[in-house]
Amino acid sequence: MATQTIDISGYKLFPSPRNRHREVFGVQLFVPHPYALIVLEDFHFAGRATLFAACRASDGKMGQLVSFELEADREKFERLFTPD
Repeated sequence: MATQTIDISGYKLFPSPRNRHREVFGVQLFVPHPYALIVLEDFHFAGRATLFAACRASDGKMGQLVSFELEADREKFERLFTPD
């Protein structure tokens, strides 16, 4: 069965099967590391978050898009995420 893609402004998204929620939230962050393992539950966000494999339309760069319900969760992710 083919994975459904989601087109939003600037990105083509491929949902993670591990997402608990099937929506793209208003606060987003592109992570230019397509193979980094990101386990959203490990961050203990206050709100909901989703993860997508992503292709950035402006330059074709592959990566991941994390979307957050809350701006504070995006800030927490940026502070704690290390792609190593």
